[in-house]
Amino acid sequence: MKRIYSDSLFSIREAKPNDEMAILGFIQELADYEKEPDAVEVSAQELAKDLFEDNVCSAILLIENTSQRAVGMAVYYVSYSTWKGKCLYLEDFYIQPNYRRKGGGELLFSHLLGIVKAKGYRRMDWQVLEWNEPAIKFYQKIGAALDDGWINGRLHFQKK
Repeated sequence: MKRIYSDSLFSIREAKPNDEMAILGFIQELADYEKEPDAVEVSAQELAKDLFEDNVCSAILLIENTSQRAVGMAVYYVSYSTWKGKCLYLEDFYIQPNYRRKGGGELLFSHLLGIVKAKGYRRMDWQVLEWNEPAIKFYQKIGAALDDGWINGRLHFQKK
C-alpha cells in the first residue's frame, strides 16, 4: 500500500477498496459528534461503489497511527467556481478524539493544501458548524477565513 506521507507519529494514504467499514465508522463518529446520530444513510456497499468503482465522485485520505490503524479521514472532491475555476471542496474532515492535538489534523490539512497547489486549484472550501469551537479554533490557527455571510441551502431526496 502506497503511503503518501509518513513520520514517527502518523502516515497518510489514499483510501482503497476494503476501507469502507473504517470510513463508515468515521462517518458515524462524526455524525454522533455533530449531534445527528441517525442521519447517516450511506452503506458500506454504497461507499465501495461511489469511491472505488467507475464514476468515482470523491476521494478520501486516511491518516493512520504508528500501528497502521486509520484514526481519521478527509473526504474531498473537485468543485467548480464560476468566478475562480476548479476548487477543492472538503466534505468531511475527522480525527478521532484520542488523536487530536497531536499534529495529525494539521498534517492531514496541510497535505490537502498541497493537493490544491499541485493541481492548480484556486481555493479550498468547507463548512464548519457554528457551535464547533475546537474546529473553528483549528481553522483560525491555520489562517483560514471563516465566512458568516452565506446561508447554506439544501434539498433532500429519498433514494430509490
